[in-house]
Amino acid sequence: TLELIDFKNALEQFQNLVEKMITQKTKESSGLYTKDDDEIDYDKFYTTTRTLFGPAVKDQNIQAFFSKIVTNLDERPEWLEIFGCFTGESDDMPSPSKESMVFLVSEKQQIAHSVVKRKDVIKGIVKVPLLHFTVTASQRGVLTVFSKQRKSFFSYSSCLHQDTAWITGCDFLPNLKYIVAVTESTVILWDYKSKESQDNGFVMKPMKNCLLCVCTVTMSDNLAKDTFLMGDDKGYVYLLTITNDDFIMKQSKAEKESQFKVLDSESFDIPKRKLHDDWVGKIKYFSALKRFASCSTDCINSFVLDDIKRLEDHLPVKEFSVPKGVNAFTYCGKAKVIVTGG
Repeated sequence: TLELIDFKNALEQFQNLVEKMITQKTKESSGLYTKDDDEIDYDKFYTTTRTLFGPAVKDQNIQAFFSKIVTNLDERPEWLEIFGCFTGESDDMPSPSKESMVFLVSEKQQIAHSVVKRKDVIKGIVKVPLLHFTVTASQRGVLTVFSKQRKSFFSYSSCLHQDTAWITGCDFLPNLKYIVAVTESTVILWDYKSKESQDNGFVMKPMKNCLLCVCTVTMSDNLAKDTFLMGDDKGYVYLLTITNDDFIMKQSKAEKESQFKVLDSESFDIPKRKLHDDWVGKIKYFSALKRFASCSTDCINSFVLDDIKRLEDHLPVKEFSVPKGVNAFTYCGKAKVIVTGG
């Protein structure tokens, strides 16, 4: 109780110090302030704050707090910012963190081996919890599967066998156990399980528009097929179902020299619908809602959330507009909210 009373007193004195400094700085900016012995500069602010709170505050937080006041007198920072951020006690934490943080995160593991070369970037990361691995896709065509231990991995470089189109997204097909990736002009289906060759799989082409994103639709327990959605640069969303039989029946006779067999896209029934008037930036299927969502920088049809049947029946879809569009979104099942970022 005494500590609480002492802290309240110290906090009250600190808030008075801040108010006095804001008043002083406001007068200085208007040319009405006359310097005297009671002037609060950084050294005095630092010394007073350190005296009030002792080692509970850090030098960098005092400096940041002071700078925040000086640069914007109208926006008064919250007093708790002087302490940085608080960390809570958790039995799950293996060791106390040296830095105080608002968000408690588990210890990170770094993959020391580089899976992409210089001037290449990761365009997609997909976690597959059931199989305990992670899939990454790089822009220049490297698909990589990391095992649970993060020590072993195997990858396929699409640019070695296919055209030089950049990969724009990837996902995992849970029933067929394939990695699906989209490029500007093709769909790649990689059989990562194949022990005969790491370059075993299929390429579907031609695709008329530039594909920008892909996501798996987890609806069926049918182990012989998978469904996924794709978005392109013309605002179209595609629905495509692949079966084991398709790999056998719909291969093209061309390009036999390639280990990646070619699938003729025109032999597939691919429903599509124009939902946006600009690029489809992201697409996702939410199993809990039984709905798919897509977003675009389109100001009118910025975000769409509806049943995948809308891609085939062309009934009105649920959508809303956001100035300058939507670049990203996510769904929180616990809070039952969807959050968008523009």
